Amino acid sequence: MPLPNEDRIYTYADYLSWTEDVRAEIIDGVPYLHAAPSRIHQEILSELHRQIANYLVGKECKVYPAPFHVVLNLEEETMTKEEQRNVFEPDLTVVCDKSILDDRGCMGSPDMIIEIVSPSTARKDKVEKFNKYELAGVKEYWIVEPLEKIVSVFTLQKNQRFGRPEMYMDEDQVKVSIFPDLIVDLEMVFSH
Repeated sequence: MPLPNEDRIYTYADYLSWTEDVRAEIIDGVPYLHAAPSRIHQEILSELHRQIANYLVGKECKVYPAPFHVVLNLEEETMTKEEQRNVFEPDLTVVCDKSILDDRGCMGSPDMIIEIVSPSTARKDKVEKFNKYELAGVKEYWIVEPLEKIVSVFTLQKNQRFGRPEMYMDEDQVKVSIFPDLIVDLEMVFSH
């Protein structure tokens, strides 16, 4: 849900000024508050994080669960990072290029993003964020639907567009395209 004052454009500088108890994202300068996640959401997030983090032990890439912000430079090249108008808090973010990390989060395109949808976020995750992540060059984007126990996996193609999604159900195992030997067991993810 948008914050009350929709008449102005919000930036990363505004985001940084909010207190830590405010969980929000900014899409094209419009801030959206996050509702408290459900228990099922958190169980799915925890299991996905566990599987990916265990795989990444000793490797260059790192996985970060929310709250962890990602600032995507989708505007003019001349904008400073404080002027950026797209700040996201994906449920899971995988970053392999340490140069885009700072003490606050990720300043640039991560390698992989996972969003766990709820009825209130489905439209934003499946349309607005999908388009922004594609434009930013995120290599792999997962949309996890807890109620249906379905995962849609989008991978960035050579034409810099997400291809047709690979669809998985709760009894499937998903090979992560950005890592040659990581397989996520969805039976464990959805065993709540």
